[in-house]
Amino acid sequence: MTDPLRRHFLASAAALGAAGFATSSKGQAVSPDLILINGKFTTLDPAMPSPEAVAITGGRFSAVGPAAAIMASRGPATQLLDLGGRRAIPGLIDSHLHIIRGGLNYNMELRWDGVPTLADAMAMLKRQAENTPPPQWVRVVGGFTEHQFVEKRLPTLDEINAVAPETPVFILHLYDRALLNRAALRAVGYTKDTPNPPGGEIMRDAQGNPTGLMLAKPNAAILYGTLARGPKLPPDVQLNSTRHFMRELNRLGITGAIDAGGGYQNYPEDYEVIEKLHADGQLTLRIAYNLFTQKAGGEAADFTRWAGMVKPGQGDDTYRVNGAGEMLVFSAADFEDFRVERPEMPPQMEGELEQVVRILATNRWPWRLHATYNETISRALDVFEKVDREIPLKGLHWFFDHAETISDRNIDRIAALGGGIAIQHRMAYQGEYFVERYGAKAAEMTPPIAKMLAAGLPVGAGTDATRVASYNPWVSLSWLVTGKTVGNTRLYPPANRLDRETALRLWTEANTWFSTEQGKKGRIAVGQLADLAVLSGDYMTVPEDEIAHLSAVLTLLGGKVVHGSGDYAPLAPALPPAAPDWSPVRQFGGYYQKRASLDDGKAPRLAAACGCGTNCGVHGHDHASAWAGSVPTSDRRGFWGTLGCSCWAV
Repeated sequence: MTDPLRRHFLASAAALGAAGFATSSKGQAVSPDLILINGKFTTLDPAMPSPEAVAITGGRFSAVGPAAAIMASRGPATQLLDLGGRRAIPGLIDSHLHIIRGGLNYNMELRWDGVPTLADAMAMLKRQAENTPPPQWVRVVGGFTEHQFVEKRLPTLDEINAVAPETPVFILHLYDRALLNRAALRAVGYTKDTPNPPGGEIMRDAQGNPTGLMLAKPNAAILYGTLARGPKLPPDVQLNSTRHFMRELNRLGITGAIDAGGGYQNYPEDYEVIEKLHADGQLTLRIAYNLFTQKAGGEAADFTRWAGMVKPGQGDDTYRVNGAGEMLVFSAADFEDFRVERPEMPPQMEGELEQVVRILATNRWPWRLHATYNETISRALDVFEKVDREIPLKGLHWFFDHAETISDRNIDRIAALGGGIAIQHRMAYQGEYFVERYGAKAAEMTPPIAKMLAAGLPVGAGTDATRVASYNPWVSLSWLVTGKTVGNTRLYPPANRLDRETALRLWTEANTWFSTEQGKKGRIAVGQLADLAVLSGDYMTVPEDEIAHLSAVLTLLGGKVVHGSGDYAPLAPALPPAAPDWSPVRQFGGYYQKRASLDDGKAPRLAAACGCGTNCGVHGHDHASAWAGSVPTSDRRGFWGTLGCSCWAV
């Protein structure tokens, strides 16, 4: 395949009954803007599960069916895109992603997501520390676990100080701890006189001086608060950072997300960047956002004020208000840290939660509530059932997030109230800790996904990225199908694992319930928004252990290309280089991709760094880091494309 827009498809003009064709206001047939052919389409539409071709008109799927009939509708301006036999799926939707906050910080963060060894991670840290100017920090903020490393451990503070003696380093591991080097301790001003914050501990040496280890016991506020002391990017660079984060998500096939708010993400101040990108037509994801209260004791005031400012559903198909949460009241926040005992929620939880839920139900605001443990869910349901007796909750699309240890009885209670559950693959990162504390048998249903589905609950999947699990949807899909952690521990028996199509549904059409957008997206079906991903490998047939390594070679949002690699790279819109110039994104990209092994000790190095500004992944924008002598010049375009590189012209 040399030019996917010009390769001719030989097809009969005979109409064979393709499902649907666009028409004008006068009832005349309208030629499609784009036709996709020669792909393996997984539509998730039972009426047309495996079509031969797909047409897109005006940003929506306009025909799905036999190739001959769809090709017959082709007009002189219709573009033709050959998928080369690749698998195409509906664009993925993350039901729980902290994308707005993540975008503001993405370009500052060194991602250890998917890095296979601690040695690799520390080499990255050393290189970034040498490249980061004062007063900036090197930040490794979530998305990894020590269990993914071959060494099965975190770095020691001595190791961190050795590779970064002068540059502040902050490493967040899940929500259990943060590691700070000596330079970072100086930057945040922690000394022997600094008291422990409520729910957290600053570990100290024999003389009482902070060592650099911060523990959540069990509250993550110490981790949030310490990170918030670091420098921020200026607004213009935050715009650039958000665009790069969206492109990284597009590279993985994501076209939509429900933003779950977050700590230190104030509304409306911290939404100015995402709203400007929306106003300028630069969003490459569809975002529905929830508002997250920021101050204990001020929760009711926050939601009362916001209810007077915006309404759920306000916005458009690209950017819209979704509802409240995942923090509704601080007294109901049971942070998951399976290294410590389950936290007991305080006695005022019910009263504070009822006050907020009454405000939301009265104003018909959907909500989401973070809840790890069944005990917290039981107490919250007591409140929801009480409010429901006076203000019916039916039709509100409220739901719990996480629910790792939920009981059968509480699943039924949620179903009776018309709620749902959004699950995330946090256990893929923390499963070993859960097993250590509660045992392997207890871990088999954490969460009990199959039981939730059997009860008829709306169930959707997501990541909870970026500060706990990684944003990579394929790691989540692998976890759903295999039941394994990223450390390769099998948690779930077959009864609590999903087949590939069901898992994919939880990442596509099922998630539209959580943003009240059913029927609008999530399938490759006539009339739905034309969001689609063409994959690097066949998700339906690759070995299970390869699912986590999939990505997209082409991603469409509303029929427009938002990501392309390999042969599709020329179709992708230009993206300015990651800013600032010391950004880890320039050197390492986002989610780790295995570097090409071309070094035979003889071949000359490639001459130039890429400079295209997009995420080249495997070589981190540094073509000069790999040998290319074994790859003929005529083949380098296809070679770099195979690796996911979108700037092969060297």
